[in-house]
Amino acid sequence: MGRPRLRILFVSPYPPSRRSGAPVRLRGLMAALARSHAISLLTFLPAADRARALDPILASCDEVVTVPNDRVGLSGAARRVLQVRAALGARSYDGLALERRSFQTALDQMAQRSRYDVIQVESCFMSGYAFPADSAIVLDEHNVEYEIRHRTVAIARSPLRKLHDYVDYLALKSEEQRAWRAVDACAVTSSRDEDAVRAAFPAARTAVVPNAVDTQFFAPRGVRPDPRTLLFFGALGYYPNVEAVLFLVHEVMPLLRRMDRSLRLVIVGASPPPEVQRCAGSDVIITGEVEDVRPYLERAHVVVAPIRIGGGTRLKILEAMAMAKPIVSTTLGAEGIAAADQRELLLADTAGAFAAQVDRLLNDDDLAASLGSAARRLVETSYDWSASARNLEALYGSALTAQADRAGSRAARALPNIG
Repeated sequence: MGRPRLRILFVSPYPPSRRSGAPVRLRGLMAALARSHAISLLTFLPAADRARALDPILASCDEVVTVPNDRVGLSGAARRVLQVRAALGARSYDGLALERRSFQTALDQMAQRSRYDVIQVESCFMSGYAFPADSAIVLDEHNVEYEIRHRTVAIARSPLRKLHDYVDYLALKSEEQRAWRAVDACAVTSSRDEDAVRAAFPAARTAVVPNAVDTQFFAPRGVRPDPRTLLFFGALGYYPNVEAVLFLVHEVMPLLRRMDRSLRLVIVGASPPPEVQRCAGSDVIITGEVEDVRPYLERAHVVVAPIRIGGGTRLKILEAMAMAKPIVSTTLGAEGIAAADQRELLLADTAGAFAAQVDRLLNDDDLAASLGSAARRLVETSYDWSASARNLEALYGSALTAQADRAGSRAARALPNIG
């Protein structure tokens, strides 16, 4: 007997897309679940997304409601004002940025029009809203967010930045752990993140729902790469990616230039902050956002992922593996992916070792081809969105049991309000 057809509402800070990061995970899971369930979406629509067409996956939804949010992607004085408000209110910056009365109104109206079996909340930053008591609430944790913030504290150079990040870390840790206790179940992307949730809340209902990749969309087409071209790609409004770029440009590239002055680095990603834009030069190209990263992947000789902060699993590495590209990553960058050093990719954790591994691939075409082929085979067999969706469906069953146990307690309950 198959699983029952569920009515599922995704509540998200961003619409699904193929571009990068968390929206890719949302898209992959929505596409897989839409084959067996009725799905709907309530999402913020940042200003940057309003002029572009939404992803075709939304055609599979019963209902899509978007709410404008001009707080996302703030910079300069506007961002600093919101940071001060968050600090004074013992709130996380991201939680405050995503708290809007108009969104709660839209959620209430959708719940009045339809009864949802499951409401999937994308990120703890959305957990401050009041959800209907007759739905099972599942939190999809793309990372353990407070752990990422704690790592930014450790590497911050400015005392003021270190203090700000520490205050935000404390607020975020409190918010995130309360959210784990309040939801019916929690999906995570790696066993390491699952351990973190259970350490804080042993009674949590959890499941590992790995990131995956669309291996038909991301597939090698036999395009000859540009020689001596390195590629880093990822959302550049996301601090772990910014830190990786700065490490790559300021510590790794000087070493590589001594070995080969003909190479160039291409950095692809939306919303590059000023410190990334200042890295541009004759051999460092900053593209900004692109509609389709695949042509850049095809032309790359080597893909680099020097991630030193973060959790979960890196979608960028899975996408590069699906394109059969040779990859050099830090150990943390490849965390949560069943890829072995020297078999599907090369690992290096210091600037010197990273440069040496990149140089090795630039000068050994047989090794590069072998790693790329092995990487492609791995994602074909182990990183499919349908398999991840099956894990999520099993977690929905646990969440529905939990919801039934508390049914009738009250008409609506609020998850830990970020306000």
